[in-house]
Amino acid sequence: MEPIILASGSLRRQEYFRLLGLPFNIMPPLLDEKIEEHLSPREGAENCAVKKVRKIIDIIKSRSPPWICGADTIISVDGKVFGKPADREDAQRMLVMLQGRTHEVITAVALYNGRNKTIDCRSVTSAVSFAPLSKEEIEWYLDTGEWQGVAGAYKIQGLAGCFISIIKGSYSSIVGLPMHEFYVMLKENGYSYGK
Repeated sequence: MEPIILASGSLRRQEYFRLLGLPFNIMPPLLDEKIEEHLSPREGAENCAVKKVRKIIDIIKSRSPPWICGADTIISVDGKVFGKPADREDAQRMLVMLQGRTHEVITAVALYNGRNKTIDCRSVTSAVSFAPLSKEEIEWYLDTGEWQGVAGAYKIQGLAGCFISIIKGSYSSIVGLPMHEFYVMLKENGYSYGK
């Protein structure tokens, strides 16, 4: 199989690539992941995933890589986007707003096919419901440090799973890579999976 450049430093995405048996190289792009205000949360996630791919194309244009994958996950509550918290206070603010409510988790995946120079981008939206949380529970979670570097200040696959009562949609997408959709994208774009 041909190697894919993973335009992400996410350990969760790397785990999914390994699970899928995909050869890959990690090349996280350095760019501003702020969502432009005029975009919907879905459009913002897709725009950011595509920007990550384009950044890598620009960096290694002379080598013309055959495959690049970029992804972006955002949290949306009533249309308000939660990215990665800036600090503990920001994480606390997010968790207070998420507790006792249902929010959307949108993960966009962009796949660059170097043979025909196209970028295919798709997104998956899932719903996550948090149980009501006490101030002490929020402080306990913040003390773990698990909120650092993740959208919405929580990891569903970590201790935050204790607080989540219902999910509707794709678990792998909530973690950071919608496996089914990504697998379909690879096949539809001519990636020789398993060869």
